[in-house]
Amino acid sequence: MYFLVAGVIALALKYLEIGPVAAWSWWIVLSPFALAVAWWAWADASGYTKRKEVEKMDKRKQDRIDKQRDAMGMLSRKRK
Repeated sequence: MYFLVAGVIALALKYLEIGPVAAWSWWIVLSPFALAVAWWAWADASGYTKRKEVEKMDKRKQDRIDKQRDAMGMLSRKRK
């Protein structure tokens, strides 16, 4: 995501010819987009994306369980 934001900012600065970015080569300006594609390919191939998604779902599940236990008056496992 950071690569995309950097790419959009660099693209806007190059297009509007603002600052030192106006003198840069288009290859340099467009390189953050290539880095974003490389990052996403690595994240998907290594399982990083899926692992983070599973961690997020597990946390939501545990929060829901803790909330239900508190509503029933039972102590959650974290408080023991």
